Amino acid sequence: MTPLASDGRIAIRRFLPTDLAAFYAAIDESRAHLAAWLPWMHDGYAIADTAEWLARRDAEWDSGTDFAVLVEDAASGEVLGAAGLHDVDRAHRFAQLGYWVRASRRGRGIAPAAARLAARWAFDEAGLGRVEIVVALGNAPSRRAAERSGARYEGCARNRLLIRGESHDAAVYAFVPGDFA
Repeated sequence: MTPLASDGRIAIRRFLPTDLAAFYAAIDESRAHLAAWLPWMHDGYAIADTAEWLARRDAEWDSGTDFAVLVEDAASGEVLGAAGLHDVDRAHRFAQLGYWVRASRRGRGIAPAAARLAARWAFDEAGLGRVEIVVALGNAPSRRAAERSGARYEGCARNRLLIRGESHDAAVYAFVPGDFA
């Protein structure tokens, strides 16, 4: 499949049904760091959960409510993680951007690059005017990725995230189209 965007090192693209095994393998190796911050990761998480999630992607994409993308190595096609524009608000033309990188490839600048590619695609192709990254204050790796991506820090939102039933303050970062001028 043709990527939606690439920087020559990584690419983002829509998910395909054939991505299930490789995508689940990336999730499985990353359980420990995903479980700390992502509500969907639970002790019993299995390939069936991933299959169910993938089955919903096309309908959400086609309705314009969620744009989840696979992050892959541009040369080899290795699954590196995922990113997505979630909670798309068409009335105000914004969405929330999330990302994660498989455990074996963390710390290599993949998340900041994926965030930039996804945000740029959101402005150029999805007609959005703002992309927010909302990160729990304690999630230092994700905050570093947001900062390295070039997203602008806008402040702290108290009790903004609920993770495993516990409220967390969150750092709010954002991209606007002018950030890519």
